[in-house]
Formats: sequence, C-alpha cells, structure tokens
Amino acid sequence: MLSKSNWEETKERWDSYWKRSVQGMPLMCIVAEKPGAVDPEVQAELKSKNMFDKYRDAKRIAARYRYWAETHEFLADSIPNVSVDFGPGSLAAYLGCDIEFQPGTVWFKPCVDEWNGFPELVFDQDNHWYKEHIQLFRDVKALAGDDYYICIPDLMENIDVLASLRGAQDTIFDLIDDPEEVDERIAQVQSLYYKYYDSFYDICARNENGVSSSCYTVFQIWGRGKTLKLQCDFSAMMSPKQFRRFIQPALIDQCKGADNVLYHLDGPDAIKHLPALMEVEGIDALQWTSGSYNPDGSNEKWFEIYDQAVKANKGLWVQVYDGKVDDWIRRLDVLIRRYGSNALFIYFPPMDMASADKLLSYANKNWQNVEGSFR
Repeated sequence: MLSKSNWEETKERWDSYWKRSVQGMPLMCIVAEKPGAVDPEVQAELKSKNMFDKYRDAKRIAARYRYWAETHEFLADSIPNVSVDFGPGSLAAYLGCDIEFQPGTVWFKPCVDEWNGFPELVFDQDNHWYKEHIQLFRDVKALAGDDYYICIPDLMENIDVLASLRGAQDTIFDLIDDPEEVDERIAQVQSLYYKYYDSFYDICARNENGVSSSCYTVFQIWGRGKTLKLQCDFSAMMSPKQFRRFIQPALIDQCKGADNVLYHLDGPDAIKHLPALMEVEGIDALQWTSGSYNPDGSNEKWFEIYDQAVKANKGLWVQVYDGKVDDWIRRLDVLIRRYGSNALFIYFPPMDMASADKLLSYANKNWQNVEGSFR
C-alpha cells in the first residue's frame, strides 16, 4: 500500500475502534506532505481542467491521486484512499435525477412533480448515471490495483434521497399532506440501498486472508466487511416526532446490513434528534459537523453532543481544523481528558511534516490509554 508502513497495526486499531476498545493513542488521520516531494509543474498539469476531468475521467482521477499519495506520508491511522464520487447522494441520480457538476459540489435536479402516479423506485442497472459511475469505479480500480482503496460512494438514504428527487420544499409539504406516501417511498429507497451499495462494494472491497474490508468516502473510515456512513440532513427541517416516525425505523433497519456504521450529524438544527439517534443500537460512532462559521469539532461548545454519544456507548469522530498544531493540541488535551482514548477518531487536515512530527510526539507522550473523566 502506498506510503503506509504500519498497515497491519492500523487494521487492528480500526477493529478496536468499532468495538470502543482502542489501546494506546486515539485513532488519528494524519497525512503529511513529504519535504520537497511536490513538483509545481506536475501538480499544475494534474490539476483538473474541467468538470469531466474532475469527476468522470478515470485516468486523470487515478493519476492525480497516485501523485498526491506518492508525495505524502500516511501516518498514524490514515489510509491511502481515493473518492470516486458523483457527489453526496448519487442514489438520487440512479433513480432519475440529472446531475449538475460544479467545482465545489454536485447538485441533483429534482425529477418528481408528484408522487401520485410516479413508478415504484427500483434498482435500475440501465440508468445512464449508474452505468457511467459503476464503469468509472471499475476503471479506477484497475488503475489503482492494491496500492490504495477506492471508497464506497456517498449514496445517501431515506428521506435525503426523496428530497433530491422531489425538492426540499415539496418534501416538507409531502410530510404533512401525504405521510403514507412518504412512508412508502422511504421503504422503497431502503429496499434498494444495499443493491447499489453491494455493486460498488464488490468492485472496491479488498480481500486479505479471506476477509473483505472497505473504506467510505470523505470520512476516512475503514473496517472489515461493509463500512458505511448514515445520515439524514433533511432532519434539520423535521420535528423530533416526525424523525422518530419516518427516519429512526429506516436507520435501525439499514444498520442491520452493515458491519461498521458512522452517523453523520450535520448542523445545529439536527441536534434535536440526538436522543432518537442514540437509541439506534447499530450506530457505532457519531460524527458531528458543526456547520458554517461555527468552531470545529474539538471545541468545548460541542461537549454536550459528545456526552450523549458516550452515554449511549458510541464512539466519537472529531474533525479538527481551526488554527495550527499548537491550537489543536491545546483543545484536544481537554477533549481527550474528558472522553478518553479508547473510542475516539480525530481527523486532521493534511499538514507539513514538522507539524505531523510535533503532533505525533505529543500524542505518544500524553494521549496513551487515557481513561477519561466523563461517565
């Protein structure tokens, strides 16, 4: 595997993370640029020229990532992996939405005017976006070999898919005017989720000694078997009562098909659903995205969220990006003393080697087998 000397140890530590029994330091994603390794001319040539180049050209995607991986060190518990994604929620495209690719994001154009009379949502292997995406996966996998992981794409699930198909505003009205139809359409999405997931998993899962493993896009999570991220961003517009009726049962059912599950809680308006989420036994860990203009995940402001997760025996996934390495260490000292190191994953932005060395040296001395004061 590219630039990953401690791969065997990393796999064991990820196994322990999903069981909330990590020994030593908390899991950390630390990727550092090798000093003097980046050639500005090569970097400029590989930079995406247009949206096809960025999202849909297998050779260019593979070449960009290979160069990036070769010029960086994957330290601690980071894993070489490339995202071959058609944006957050590509399941909606396989079901009829058109895709608008943009430099910073991807949009799905609503395609359902009314649910009444609209066909059942089913697995469609002939959908042109699905056919292109699955072929892109095969092509990038062939170019990657076993040098790095190809990530499971961000398919999404439940009402988030419906909101892409129908539009957010109309979906709000549907919850009020036709809740039984929403129930039925969510059930249809859930019934076909793993058919799409498995088709990508069969291509990108790695088999070592008879055991398959997978890596999930964006969140840098790895696990043996089926690893995935669940979410419901639309829940920001739902009441707790609506969430318990429409979403909680879908999440419970979806967790049954996975081996390792991270829940992505997105923004302050979704916090009200934490009690219902923490009742879902199949969720192994919680990832909190604080939203625009708010401090990063290591800030003490968010401890009330983490308290609920730890009480429910969930692991924590914490993103750190505000400030520099000394700021990170200062805030994480507080967080780790509170929650311990046995069920914690910390995601850092790519950094220079000096910062990585300082961070790892401090962690080795101060963050080993911390029990944590919160109970």
